[in-house]
Amino acid sequence: MTAKEVFELRKQGCMDEAYEAARSLYAVDKSPYASSAMFWTAVDKLKALVGEGRLDEAEKIRLALERLLPTVPDEEGWVSDAFRKCRELLEKGEMRQHLQQEGPANFQTGVWGEGVAAAYLREKGYVILERDWHSGHRDIDIIAQKDDTIVFVEVKARRTSDFGSPELAVDYKKQQHLLTAINHYVSYRRLEFPWRFDVISIVGMPGQQPEIKHIEDFQLNQRW
Repeated sequence: MTAKEVFELRKQGCMDEAYEAARSLYAVDKSPYASSAMFWTAVDKLKALVGEGRLDEAEKIRLALERLLPTVPDEEGWVSDAFRKCRELLEKGEMRQHLQQEGPANFQTGVWGEGVAAAYLREKGYVILERDWHSGHRDIDIIAQKDDTIVFVEVKARRTSDFGSPELAVDYKKQQHLLTAINHYVSYRRLEFPWRFDVISIVGMPGQQPEIKHIEDFQLNQRW
């Protein structure tokens, strides 16, 4: 397996396979290109671990990334920026875990809803690329891939629909924030794939069978 093949696996969304291939490569090859492959696949692994709540394992990856930093070419500053974002993501994950244990019910419902949505998408054949991806103060709940399309997903979860369907919370202002974050991601990843924006609304609570509504190709810039 070469570094080029590792990056091809990553491009295809095969994050776990790319990470394991990079580890095998890096064990015998410490060249800058192999180091880059190891670094970027480890970044993906850390994000996945944080998304799954496996923070102790994610912290080990962060330490490994810190050791890798001096060996990875970083002419445009992307490597140091990615490491900083990983550190921030881990800190937010620790805060999220604390709030899940002690925080208000609506926060717990939101976190639970994102997990339900991710599981739903996997069952439908989507590959989860990112969870809780941040662009400044804006975030995208889930970024997935289905065939050759990147799908940005906003998840809205409510315990009941007494005050309206959850998707109604994706108002015009929220849409503008999402569009800014999406454009940042597309530029940052230099995406060449087509993309769309979906909304998944979930009604229910932990321990119940949720009601899931998947709105595909939700049109941004619309007012209710």
